Amino acid sequence: MTMKPLFLLILALGMLASPWANAGTFPDRPVTIVVPYPPGGAVDMVTRKMAAELQKQTGQAFIVENKAGATGTIGLLSVVHAPADGYTLVTNDTTFSLLPYIFKDLPFKPQSDLVPVAGFVFAPMAVAVKANSRYKTLQDLLGAAKAAPGTITYGTGGRGSLPDFATEGMGMAAHARFMQVPFKGAGEATMALLTGTIDFQIASTPGLIGQLKGGSIRLLAVSGERRADTLPQVPTFAQAGLPGFGVVNFTGMWAPKGTPPAVIARLGNLVETAMHSPAMQAYAQSIGAAPGYWNGAALGRNVAQRTAYWGKVAANPDFEKR
Repeated sequence: MTMKPLFLLILALGMLASPWANAGTFPDRPVTIVVPYPPGGAVDMVTRKMAAELQKQTGQAFIVENKAGATGTIGLLSVVHAPADGYTLVTNDTTFSLLPYIFKDLPFKPQSDLVPVAGFVFAPMAVAVKANSRYKTLQDLLGAAKAAPGTITYGTGGRGSLPDFATEGMGMAAHARFMQVPFKGAGEATMALLTGTIDFQIASTPGLIGQLKGGSIRLLAVSGERRADTLPQVPTFAQAGLPGFGVVNFTGMWAPKGTPPAVIARLGNLVETAMHSPAMQAYAQSIGAAPGYWNGAALGRNVAQRTAYWGKVAANPDFEKR
């Protein structure tokens, strides 16, 4: 055999052994999905449901691992440093688009050190109060905040979290000012709402739906252009008297930079197939969310758009003074 045919044979064998060529058989061992928040929050619940569906499709375990702290950056950083082979992934929500305004110096670049894989399960953000709260409508709540600026309290999973930015965005739109009470996670903030420690909370519907079905909270408004199909009794922000405001939260999945495009595409196809399954369709609707899908490119575009929006909130003088 001459050198040229031998070289071509070696090249072909190398391609067969590469992740690109074997992407169709991916995964052939367990996959870890890092959730950068404590258990029980919306991202955690949606990720666990997705992991179960991916496991059904592939026959491989998709293990959810919670690595909470520093507004999700501890978990994100662990995936940035993971092997770029598709076997370590991370999920997050719209908080991912907030990172440039939360931290002046990050040890990684969110939009270049992580590759977007897919976006899925689009959940409205909702204003929640305790079931027996004196605030019966969104206008009741906003009116009280305007009458006594900085005294109406809201709970979040910490400063710089998505509920923090979303609540401040609502305050900007309504010309009202609130007082934040930070907790370790969205679940703790909901518990504070139930005990009357705080006046209200803005969170995505997956984290609130259980308490809503149990009758312990009421929702005053949800984001989106129309009422959620599973929450027909809850008005949109526009219907509640606050047009032009409302951020729909998504769950997204990312992989380390350098993960082969064919593996990213394979993961995206698995997620898309999962979102078309009756189980994921029913689950999304049961938590007041829409069972949609974005491919990696669409996820990247939407993160960029939302990053630009949050920049306006971060530039608000009242927000900067806190």
